[in-house]
Amino acid sequence: MSSPKEKMPNWVPRAVALFLGGLTLLAAVVWILIQVRSLIIVILVSLFLSFAIEPAVNWLGRRGWRRGPATLSMFALVLLGVGGFLYAMGSVLAEQITKLTAEAPGYIREIEEWLESKFGIVVETDSLVAEFSSGGSAARLASNIAGDLVSIGTALMSLIFQTLTVLLFTFYLVADGPKLRRLLCSALPPRKQALMLKGWEIAIDKTGAYIYSRTLLGLAAFLVHWLLFALLGVPSPVPLALWVGIMSQFVPVAGTYLAGILPILIALLHQPISALWVLIAIVVYQQLENYLFAPRITSQTMNIHPAVAFGTVILGAALLGVVGTLLAVPVAATVQAFVSTYVRRHELIESELLEDTEFEE
Repeated sequence: MSSPKEKMPNWVPRAVALFLGGLTLLAAVVWILIQVRSLIIVILVSLFLSFAIEPAVNWLGRRGWRRGPATLSMFALVLLGVGGFLYAMGSVLAEQITKLTAEAPGYIREIEEWLESKFGIVVETDSLVAEFSSGGSAARLASNIAGDLVSIGTALMSLIFQTLTVLLFTFYLVADGPKLRRLLCSALPPRKQALMLKGWEIAIDKTGAYIYSRTLLGLAAFLVHWLLFALLGVPSPVPLALWVGIMSQFVPVAGTYLAGILPILIALLHQPISALWVLIAIVVYQQLENYLFAPRITSQTMNIHPAVAFGTVILGAALLGVVGTLLAVPVAATVQAFVSTYVRRHELIESELLEDTEFEE
């Protein structure tokens, strides 16, 4: 007696076809995203800039300005500030490279004499000194670099103007912001319109708060370091203090270290003992900022846990590189605020894990 032939269920071919179709669609979407990655980055940067600029444009609009001229005025103000900063830093670097080239032979001779007197080590440095002397390759290279550094600000400004796509996107997102929002809302039912507008409002508030808090902290860092560098006799105290204020506040994670390296190196070239005092001053101020200034300012503007900020910066860098690191913190704050708006909070239970206790020996 033969067993009846088993047949494949009717749903199996359909399931296989749906699976393969979904996989193909997913692969196509991933391929398209990779191809338009640069456009996505442009749109994200434009959105961030529009969120940052729109509060100031709205402020001007309430005082009688039209949105177009108000947006152009903010663009001009930002570009003027960036251009001034780049020119100031280029001038400082050019001056220090020229000084290093001129004084390098003396430094080399002093090191040679110190090694011979202290350790009896004889080092032949004539060829190295010749490289830094008039006509030497190192001197020529440093001279060329020093001459070019002053024009780096202009070159970078030209690069900014060449990023016309970002500027145009940002301009239209701000100048025609209400029109764009009306266009998007007209395609959504009322409930989803309210949700989209709420998210947009939170994004503007949080990005504006991020820029505002960073600007306040940067201004404080600039003023304090300007005073400290001037008292320590460090060359070009104003541009260096401006460098510390901007880099430490607007470059996540590595900004603090990048901010301190340049003043320390320039102080080291000027007077070695000054570099030690500059290092101490920067470290002390950083601690004061972390535990005194920053909590007070960010608690009023952008409340986000440091661990969350650090994690989002790493994630942003992995996804979008440098752009991701710059956008990570305001995006995280926006998402956190949006979620907290719609997440119901409950009364906490009693637990030692929820208490801020101090350990006693």
